[in-house]
Amino acid sequence: MSQPSHRRTPPGQLPRLVSHDGPLGLQAHFERYGPLPDSLVRGHPGPPDGRGGHNGAQQLIAGIERAGLTGRGGAGFPTARKIRTVAAAAGRVGGADRGGQGRAGPGRGPGRGGRGPAVVVANGVESEPASGKDAMLLSQSPHLVLDGIAAAVAAVGASEAYLCVEGGHPQRARQLSVAIADRAHAGIDEVQAQLVAFPGGYVASEESALVNFLNGGRAVPMYVPPRPFERGVSGRATLINNVETLAHIALIARYGPDWFSAIGTQAAPGSVLLTISGTVRRPGVYEVALGTRLGDLISLAGGAAEPAQAILAGGYFGGWLPWPAAVDVPVSHPGLRSAGAALGAGVLIVLPGSACGVGETARVFRYLAGQSAGQCGPCSHGLPAMADALDHIAWHGGDERADAWLRRLLPLVEARGACHFPDGAVALAASALRVFRADLEHHLRYGPCQRVSRAPVLPVPQPAARPLDRGPGIRPS
Repeated sequence: MSQPSHRRTPPGQLPRLVSHDGPLGLQAHFERYGPLPDSLVRGHPGPPDGRGGHNGAQQLIAGIERAGLTGRGGAGFPTARKIRTVAAAAGRVGGADRGGQGRAGPGRGPGRGGRGPAVVVANGVESEPASGKDAMLLSQSPHLVLDGIAAAVAAVGASEAYLCVEGGHPQRARQLSVAIADRAHAGIDEVQAQLVAFPGGYVASEESALVNFLNGGRAVPMYVPPRPFERGVSGRATLINNVETLAHIALIARYGPDWFSAIGTQAAPGSVLLTISGTVRRPGVYEVALGTRLGDLISLAGGAAEPAQAILAGGYFGGWLPWPAAVDVPVSHPGLRSAGAALGAGVLIVLPGSACGVGETARVFRYLAGQSAGQCGPCSHGLPAMADALDHIAWHGGDERADAWLRRLLPLVEARGACHFPDGAVALAASALRVFRADLEHHLRYGPCQRVSRAPVLPVPQPAARPLDRGPGIRPS
């Protein structure tokens, strides 16, 4: 298949990640974006740099660092630092030696990762109920994600790559399988991505849960250390990135760091995919420059369909922000953190004034309490106890004992779990206590308000997803 050299995406403009003409097949993808640099694909990692690495991978990692790309899956960790850490753990200083020699040298065995070349895992298991960005990206621009996987493989010298998706969408899985097969037929990727379907569940997309499932366990978080970059899939150093992060890597590899940072802010460069819902006239997934005001994003989604009272930023591990103060908050990791919320998985939900914020939070918290791995006390006992207290405040009220018990539990649960799951749930509850103080006091003094009986705004999956299925058990190569 021919790969046109021209590229239709104008520098600095949006949209970057998706096309209004999508979904893009392989030929249309090349017509829009052009091919990846030869130094990253088809077995040409570039000439050696004299330090156990290769120039193509070194240049890519340096470009990602200069671009300031951070992870788009929730934590916002610097992507270049993550790639370098995995490359070093696998014994590849430059991250491009797929032959298994790398820094350890011929005959000396693998590097500190312990069991061979690195593994790349693309995280498309979109377990946040209010998010739709990963699904949209995989549906509209699958080859951009697969390009990102190919670039990541070159960067860390991986010999295997996995694209992980939520298993409840067979049509999407078929489309991705076709995209992978088309690339194999065209001979594009040196390492072909393997598609793996995951069970549902809020914790299934956590990094250690991905590794545990791929290794034949349940899709639940595991105790760390060792962390995935040290000993992940098949005991090997493993790079895990969200699919949106990988799509950005594919663009940086083509257009460079200056193009990437032409939009956004100095502290938060580039663009981000956001799922905007709630009381807006045009709910959906939008690609916007980081640093854009929340109020401008609500306008982009058609404005509020009815008077708003708050915005949930960051999804169910995020936080509530009061209206109208929230409209001036910049949408970025630092901007939302300073306001008491989070960017998280790129979720914004506008809560109408006709809804009860206490009741909405109680429903979501009960869902979260049922989604934990149940492997430690804060999740097994603390979250259900907090859910009971919130339920009592929301649906019964009339006294302050439940409120006092809830506030006592908050510091006992936070930062005490085996993973960060209880921390995210605590942040949601704590923000609700701040933002909906007036509603809270009404419930405690007089009982439930009339708004608690309206139709729910925040989505909660029913029936509860099962995060306990066992994975395929990837065998070491």
